[in-house]
Amino acid sequence: MRVRDLVYETATALDSNRGRSLLTILGIVIGIAAVIAMTALIGGVKQSLVGELGLNQARLVQLYAWPGRTVTLDDLEALEELMPEYECLTASSFWSFEVKNETKKFDASVMGVLPSYQKVSGLKMAQGTFITDENEDKGDLVVVLDQNSVKQLYGDPNEEVVGKTVMINNGSYTIKGVTEATSALMASGGTVYVPYSTCATRLSGYWGVDDMMGLAREGANMETIADKTRDTLIDYFNISDDNAEDAVYVYTMQSVIDELNSTMASFELLMTAVASISLLVGGIGIMNMMLTNVTERIREIGLRKALGARSSDITMQFLLESICLCLVGGIIGILVGYFGSFALTGLAGGVFDVGGEGNTIVPAIDMKSVVMATGISVGIGVLFGYYPARRASKLDPVESLHYQ
Repeated sequence: MRVRDLVYETATALDSNRGRSLLTILGIVIGIAAVIAMTALIGGVKQSLVGELGLNQARLVQLYAWPGRTVTLDDLEALEELMPEYECLTASSFWSFEVKNETKKFDASVMGVLPSYQKVSGLKMAQGTFITDENEDKGDLVVVLDQNSVKQLYGDPNEEVVGKTVMINNGSYTIKGVTEATSALMASGGTVYVPYSTCATRLSGYWGVDDMMGLAREGANMETIADKTRDTLIDYFNISDDNAEDAVYVYTMQSVIDELNSTMASFELLMTAVASISLLVGGIGIMNMMLTNVTERIREIGLRKALGARSSDITMQFLLESICLCLVGGIIGILVGYFGSFALTGLAGGVFDVGGEGNTIVPAIDMKSVVMATGISVGIGVLFGYYPARRASKLDPVESLHYQ
């Protein structure tokens, strides 16, 4: 049988049972749509978390040391000289103070930071500028808010506030800039940044360092960087091996990204497994329909064989019908999953606030998932259509012509 005749006969057979064909592929449509939609949702959530948490700063390294004394900026400068693999090291101190304006107030996380903090942490500015070297040297009474803090004080995270003043610990500070919204996973109260020297002299009276961060140079091996950093901290602070595990802690953002990817991959695998149940049910439905078709068309099969059709021709015709059913179901499922992914990401962003203040989740449609879904559709057609097709090809033409 020529390919053109085979395709024509297949199309005619499916069109004659249009309603039954559409109902049969419903399981395939639901399964493929679920795979596409859930993959896009998980990809979108991952991208949102990566961007919001600053995990795109893959070169960022967090350094913690508790040597039994106060860690100072002098230590930071010494460590920077000992570790040339870092492009920059910075430090900060953490405090909690009441921040207020003329009408509102809230308890904020106040961070005393060096000007290099923005470069290392990857903070992005929504308004104004970050703390400068001049602000740090002079101990200026300036503050940088994040958008969560702006919302707490002014009601709108996008309110233009540069140049306005706020009170921190009864001191008046001029708002110098606003950073983009922090992740919804962070403290919702808000974070404000002041020059390190200002924080030490005006707010805390503490000249120590609570946190150190480093920005590794381009192309550096982050695992190697982490190991060398840990060894350097142990040697510099003269920490014994017995206390090293508790006194020194180093981790990289790359390790956090890897952990996030692993977690999301597990969720994706779980969702795909659940969706596969629908595909299995759909495949059984395809087999059931094809067996019914074989029974209904026994006389037609006998007539074809009597006219010279080979068993392979009969097998190919019924197998192609099964594949076409699954392929159509796969295409419809891909379209439903694509548009459904936008509804799911909107629901996730609205109900669970995954994207953080002022951010939306954009579904990440992976072409590999689309190709995989198409391949699965064809595979189901072959797997569940082969038995009915072989059964049809083995029918005896004489008995088939006498079938009532």
